[in-house]
Amino acid sequence: MNHYYVYIMSSHQGTLYIGMTNDLYRRAYEHRHKLVPGFTQKYNVTKLVYYEETSNVESAITREKQIKGWLRSKKAALVASSNPYWADLAEGWYEDRSLADPSFHSG
Repeated sequence: MNHYYVYIMSSHQGTLYIGMTNDLYRRAYEHRHKLVPGFTQKYNVTKLVYYEETSNVESAITREKQIKGWLRSKKAALVASSNPYWADLAEGWYEDRSLADPSFHSG
């Protein structure tokens, strides 16, 4: 079964980024290490603060667009509903050297 994730990244200053991916581990790594030029690199958006999973790509795309259309306050409420302290949910994912490179990650 395929897995798709809608996720919210945050900077330490509170800038938010909403995205969708089929590999949350790899995508969080790319944001954290600023490997892809663009918004998240420019605004130092490196903390994974929220994600949800689905097995349907169309519903993931629809949900991503829905959240992107919300006011910031509603996005913040969504994060706070499951992560009240806005902790980095990917903290510690890359501690093990054998897992540090997302190319080692399977699935």
